[in-house]
Amino acid sequence: MGRTPPARIVSLVMIALTLRVSRRAMLNWGATPSERTRVLPGDDVVPGARGGGTMAVTLDAPPEVVWPWLAQMGCERAGFYSWDRLDDGGRPSAEVIHPEWQDLRVGSRIVSRPDGTAWFDVVRCEEPYVLVLRASLSLAGAPFDPVGRPPRCFSDSTWGFCLERVPGGRTRMLVRSRGRGHPAWVVWISNVVFWDPAHWVMQTKQFRELRRRVARPSEERTVHHRRLGDRDARQVSRRPARGASCSR
Repeated sequence: MGRTPPARIVSLVMIALTLRVSRRAMLNWGATPSERTRVLPGDDVVPGARGGGTMAVTLDAPPEVVWPWLAQMGCERAGFYSWDRLDDGGRPSAEVIHPEWQDLRVGSRIVSRPDGTAWFDVVRCEEPYVLVLRASLSLAGAPFDPVGRPPRCFSDSTWGFCLERVPGGRTRMLVRSRGRGHPAWVVWISNVVFWDPAHWVMQTKQFRELRRRVARPSEERTVHHRRLGDRDARQVSRRPARGASCSR
């Protein structure tokens, strides 16, 4: 007496396994098994990073066309091409390329809250193939310098974009998230309950919006490039194809 019936134990185990499999599928949405396990740029940015996932999508445009959309991301810039009410205070994400927002480099900051109190640091930037962003935050949401001693309770993570040229003038975009935090159990629970589902919702929306933007008809894309100015348009259309793989 007092023991949990075997059938109940089996049910609990099955529920736990189902949740584990579902979470893994969510974190690796769209990615092939080999893409999930590949070492990508930015994997070594956060020491001791564990977990995370790799999501992927194929876009009907080459990396040179996709890159400017990523370069101009951020609050008070182009937005994040996702659910704008959730990540940019309701301000619509940009539908065109803005040349004034294209100067992105290592050390740049991409603001992640409309009030400017949090941001991503650009830690790798290899146009038009690699963009890795880092967010180092206390669990209260305040940024901290990852070079120094972290707060007692914190989350330190990366959001990396790898653009690979594939046949047909298309791009295979891999988006990898990795991180660590303390206390580990608090971070794990918050990830499972909120952050992992939220990331899936926001990232899949971004995939759809980027696919729509970059797949415009060629004549519209030409007008779109002219908005960059003649010199920038030539750079976008004639940039060499070297470094077309994100593998390290």
